[in-house]
Parts: sequence; C-alpha cells; structure tokens
Amino acid sequence: MKSIPYGRQHITQADIDAVVEVLRADYLTQGPKIAEFEQAFANYIGSRYAVAVANGTAALHLCTLALGVQPGNKVITTPITFAASANCVRYAGGDVVFADIEPETYLLDIKKVEELLNNAPEGTYKGIIPVDFAGRSVDLEAFRKLADKYNCWIIEDACHAPGGYFIDSNEKKQFCGNSQFADLAIFSFHPVKHIAAGEGGMITTNDEKLYQKLLTLRTHGILKDVELFQNSPQVAYGNNHEAENTNTATYPGWYYEMQELGFNYRLTDFQAALGNEQLKRADEGLKRRREIAQTYDEAFKGKSFIKGQSGVVDGHAYHLYVIEVNNRKELYEHLRANNIFVQIHYVPVHLMPYYRQFGWKNGDLPAAERYYNRCISLPMYPTLTDEEQQYVIQKINECYE
Repeated sequence: MKSIPYGRQHITQADIDAVVEVLRADYLTQGPKIAEFEQAFANYIGSRYAVAVANGTAALHLCTLALGVQPGNKVITTPITFAASANCVRYAGGDVVFADIEPETYLLDIKKVEELLNNAPEGTYKGIIPVDFAGRSVDLEAFRKLADKYNCWIIEDACHAPGGYFIDSNEKKQFCGNSQFADLAIFSFHPVKHIAAGEGGMITTNDEKLYQKLLTLRTHGILKDVELFQNSPQVAYGNNHEAENTNTATYPGWYYEMQELGFNYRLTDFQAALGNEQLKRADEGLKRRREIAQTYDEAFKGKSFIKGQSGVVDGHAYHLYVIEVNNRKELYEHLRANNIFVQIHYVPVHLMPYYRQFGWKNGDLPAAERYYNRCISLPMYPTLTDEEQQYVIQKINECYE
C-alpha cells in the first residue's frame, strides 16, 4: 500500500493549462486573473466582495487592521485552531483571550464567550474570532446577537469550510463566509485545503468601507484612484512643481499616494488562475468529502474505543475527519508504521510557549485540553480511494483488537 497522507492536493491537466496560460501572458501579478478569481469566489460563497491575498494568515492580519485593533484591545478566540487565528490579534498589538470549546462540536463555546463578556467592564472586548473547525460551521447568527449586545465585531475563520453551512433561525442555509453575520471572513488556499493554489487566501465581506480598506492595506497602503485621494497637500510632480491641493489638482498618469502603512499581501495571477480552476470543481470535491465522512461514521459507530468523532453533520465541509481515542500515541505510531500519515489538529494555542508567557497554563481550558489528548485526524481528501479508506479503517480496528 502506498503512503496515505491526512490531506492531499488534487491537480488536474486543466489546472496546469490555466497556470501555463498565465505564465505565457503579460501579467504574472496584479493582472486580470485576480479580479476574475475574486468575483468567482464571492459568487460561490454568496458575499458582496472578495479580496485575494497572499495566504490565510495575511487575510487574518489585514482583517484586524481594517477593524482597527489597537494595543490593549482584547479579542476572544478558540484554542483549537492553527496559531494564526490568534496571532493576527498580536500582530496588531491586541491581546488574545481564549475561551473553551464545546466537547461535542469542537467549536468555540458561545456560553464561555458570553461569560467572558458578561464578567468584564463594558468595552473590554473588541471582537470575536470563531473558527469553523474541521469544516463544521459555527452558528454565526447566535454569535452575531451576542456580539451586537457587547458591541463587538466578528471575524469568521472559515479556512476549513468553503461550501459548509449552518441552518439559521429561518431554516435557511447560511454558507460559511457569506458575511451575513460576520463583519469579515477569511479562507486559505493551502494545498491541503478544499481549494489549492499553492498558497493564497481570500477575505469576504458585505461592507463596502471594509472592502476598500482591505484593497489599500494589501498593497502598501498605496492608492492610484484619484477619487480616493485625501484632501491633503500633493507630492510635487517634479523638482519645480509647487504642491497643490488634491481637490483641485490634475494628476499625471504616474501619480500615486501612500496614505497609510500597508503590506505587500498580494496574490499572483498564476495562483489566482489555479484557484479559479479548483473553484470550478469545489462542489465535486465537497461531495466526495461527505461520502468519505459517511463511510468513517458507519465504520466506527458503536466502537468502544471511539470517545468522540466528527460524525455526519448537515453542512459540514470536512476539511478534517477527527476521531477521539484513548492511547492516541499508540494509534498514531501504529498507523504511521503502516504508511498512514495521520495528523493531530491542534496543539492548543494557549499552551504554546509564546502564549504561556501571558499566564495561560494547563487546566485553564479543560474541554480543549481533553480533546487534544485524544484527537487524531484521519485521511480526508477527494482522491482518497475506497480501497485506501478501508485500509485505514482496518488498521485502526487492528490497533484496538
């Protein structure tokens, strides 16, 4: 049996042809493929706007800047996520506060979040970053009501969940990242994600002001659109040109303004071309992920060694399929010895050495820590064959016989 990883990209000839076409064209970056991918992604997710960026971490960072996170601002997130979900707050100088997870869903526990908000002076917390962990959607309608009560913004980390959804109070599907309830949402195009572009990320929003802010911040804070220039003294066109006021000036073609401190967080055109081709078959991949989840669910139903699992959940996008077991290390090593390269998602962020310096310690978030001690992510990707999945199931059962 060949090696079976926990996740794997799927590159087709159409993907390769799309990238080669861009490599032979005029633009490798800042070209037409960016806008094409952004529009297609916004349509797929159901948001008004989409902004393509260098990666998911860049997306999170730009979101905190666009929302005005300042030193001393407190933001709540989950410990069961990749570190970037928390780090983005630190990049902007803010303070991260972790709330525990729901043991059944592995998602940020809204009751624990409300306890933090309710027990703090008004205005202590500025925002909440819930994560659609493993592909299971957070109930953002409930989080929106809570956030509005305490005057907080929401960034939805939907990196695991393009195509995922939850059912709102009106029995309507609310797709992850559609920004009906979150101020901003972010996605990643890392190779093991649903849509692979090598690297890359996307921010979605329905707020035009935030959208314009993000466009500026991703490109060094520089503007070239005359209509967006500030009414401030203009930089001289040449050595002998007197400064003019921007509301009366006529601008030459080369003129631009850096209006704030931004970053080079752009996506390339060939990455956008790859992402766009992958997006065209996203629903096909999502269907296959759900079939794989159904097989795992049936295989482990009633097994005494299973202490928890992702299960079959309406709207789940299944970036990961997680089971919880005792003797996790033994299973991990047994599977790897049999060329099944499972993974652990994640070491709780609050227990990382960096965050321990702020006072976080073992025992602070018991549900998250219990989950971490038992969790293991099984192979989950659209090209996983039935034969390979049955081999994975066989080897798991074998470990507990």
